[in-house]
Amino acid sequence: MWVQLRQQGKKVVTATWPGGDGADISINKTVVQPAQPTRVTDFTVPFGAFGGIGAQGFTLSRSDFTADPGIVAALQAAGHFSFSPVLVTSAPVETFSCSAAATATCTNASTLDVKYSIRVAAIDTTNDRKVNYDTLVFFDENRGITAGPFHAPSTGPAYVKFGGENAPFFFEGSGAKVGAAYFVSALSPDLSVVRFARYGANYIPRNTPVLADVDDINNNIGFWRPQADFRIPERLSPGFTGFPDLEIETMFEDMVKTFVRYQANIGERAIKAHPDADLVMVYIEQPDGSEHQFLLTDPRQGTSPTDPNSIGANQDPAKVKRYASYIRFAYQTADKAVRQIAEAAGHDSNVVVVSDHGFAPFHTSVNLTNILRNAGIDTSKVGIRTSGPAADIYVNLQNRELGGTVDLATYRALVAQITDAVKNAVDPNARFNYSLRDQRIFTVVETRPLQCDAGTGQCTSKTVGQDYGDVFALMAPGYNFDGIQNPGVARQGDAPFNSATTALSIPNFYGAHGHDPELPVMSATFIAAGPQIRKDTVVRHMRNIDVAPTIMRMLGTTPHQVDGEVLNEVLR
Repeated sequence: MWVQLRQQGKKVVTATWPGGDGADISINKTVVQPAQPTRVTDFTVPFGAFGGIGAQGFTLSRSDFTADPGIVAALQAAGHFSFSPVLVTSAPVETFSCSAAATATCTNASTLDVKYSIRVAAIDTTNDRKVNYDTLVFFDENRGITAGPFHAPSTGPAYVKFGGENAPFFFEGSGAKVGAAYFVSALSPDLSVVRFARYGANYIPRNTPVLADVDDINNNIGFWRPQADFRIPERLSPGFTGFPDLEIETMFEDMVKTFVRYQANIGERAIKAHPDADLVMVYIEQPDGSEHQFLLTDPRQGTSPTDPNSIGANQDPAKVKRYASYIRFAYQTADKAVRQIAEAAGHDSNVVVVSDHGFAPFHTSVNLTNILRNAGIDTSKVGIRTSGPAADIYVNLQNRELGGTVDLATYRALVAQITDAVKNAVDPNARFNYSLRDQRIFTVVETRPLQCDAGTGQCTSKTVGQDYGDVFALMAPGYNFDGIQNPGVARQGDAPFNSATTALSIPNFYGAHGHDPELPVMSATFIAAGPQIRKDTVVRHMRNIDVAPTIMRMLGTTPHQVDGEVLNEVLR
């Protein structure tokens, strides 16, 4: 859309919008899509990227802290005082390193040229004549505690009060402008229990064609803030095993709030810096992330991922209620962001809010490899690519796949065998399959046609594109390829879990999308308001591909070679 709009003289801003990143896209070192003109707009802020250091939880106690007069003096010089003796960790709680080069990130190891050793000071900010430590100060002992003022992206030490939100921590000297944040989830007044998290490190990719825009955000809004990280509530990141559920959930909510606010600030900055923009596109990741983690709305979902009996009447009602509040909070947070961006644009602007999918709760994780193995298929001859409830299965065909080993006759037999296995895959457990037709867990199964060429395996059809698997399949709501636990947990009523044969098990999170888009539960949001939008109009059916030509028409341009249609019924 923005390529055509700019060709027709319109000014477009993409603030953290997928595809607007100023990057050359390469496959096998060959550029297949250059940054110009497709991936650059008049103001382009790439979506953030992983900075090389994942989130980590830390658990300390009073014995980890000691007096340090030098830190006391540095804190006082910086304007931070304590009504109880300042105590400091005697050793760094973590060390890591970053590169000073603009194209490199960071590592937990000390192999790069910019070193960090993080220590923690505990201070008491309450003048109540009691020992009542309530704030932790995170600082790099190599740089010490300095007074500031600090100018973005720099932050200096992170001062984090228990019960407050996370504090950003910039990795000073990192060439890619990497930073993280610290959050305190438990802090006893006497330091007998101390738990905190360092969220994952992130940065804005410093792609050359848009470097000035990246620096504008780093220097005015700050480095890319930590996003709501599923690895924490799913306890995939190290150090969180002993954290109570409520603390983990509070962390996720904290990230939702601060990251969406950061994205909204980027959108507002883009608008104020370019008030003459014809189109501003801002992506907000909520409520998507929260619904993945917290969409606990089906009685077949286990409220304890490790307890097969925590379904139905045995679900934890307090957890169900709590999770519902987190989803409501995610919508409210996204709503605030939309309002902030709309107000920055002005009341004479048209505002379009669109989501790219709906959401469904899921109760069962599916192992496609075991489905095929259990059907007698040699899975060493296929490549399986799954995402959510969608699967592409590729046969390793000679002369098509790199290092292909399967001859044409075997290929055709395998495609037929895989198709049958997927079509006939069932859930025999009546506790879970009651919403299925004939117990079959796949609602869509498409097979690559085999007759249109000389055996190259590149036939296409109306439903199978060139990059699809030889078999493409979608599962019914309630089932998802993601979320398989390690070690796996069998569902109530199933045989004991066996990693070599079990196909259906209890997942460790709750929401999914990517099912058949024709299903009502997958319906997306479309909201529009403004001087060019008809008031009180309801659109009963539309497609996401209709949004682009509709916006182009609103901007007085003619869409060319687009798949969608203009939604004339919503326009004045």
